[in-house]
Amino acid sequence: MKVIGTQNGYMSLDIVQDGFHIVVDADKKVGGENKGPTPKGLLLSGLVGCTGMDVASILRKMKIEYSKLELSAETELTEEHPKVFKEITITYYLEGDTGLDRAKIRRAVELSMTKYCGVTEMLKKNSDINYSIYLNGEEINGKESVSK
Repeated sequence: MKVIGTQNGYMSLDIVQDGFHIVVDADKKVGGENKGPTPKGLLLSGLVGCTGMDVASILRKMKIEYSKLELSAETELTEEHPKVFKEITITYYLEGDTGLDRAKIRRAVELSMTKYCGVTEMLKKNSDINYSIYLNGEEINGKESVSK
């Protein structure tokens, strides 16, 4: 894996990864120009992408047919430099038939969080990661945690 960054403004960079172009920038309050997402925001996006792809793949292999998968991830930054993620909370929202196998859905998320998602593995070395799963608006697990 190789990523190349070229400065294109005061703090922003054009990033090229595998032929894809992304512009990253800092928040305006620290001198950025709002040309793109922040690097830490992209890191959190990478976590959502990694575990979301895992869960979709695992559910497909389990033959669980759902109509929608949506994830959210939230965190706050520490006050002192280097500012890093505090506790991270991921919420999985699935929609589908009411008869979907909840145990298999829980297992798919658990496998992603504990075995397959490399981004989770990297981030949990610094931050506790908690997750919840909702099916058709109803929580189907208690708050689970992947600890450092």
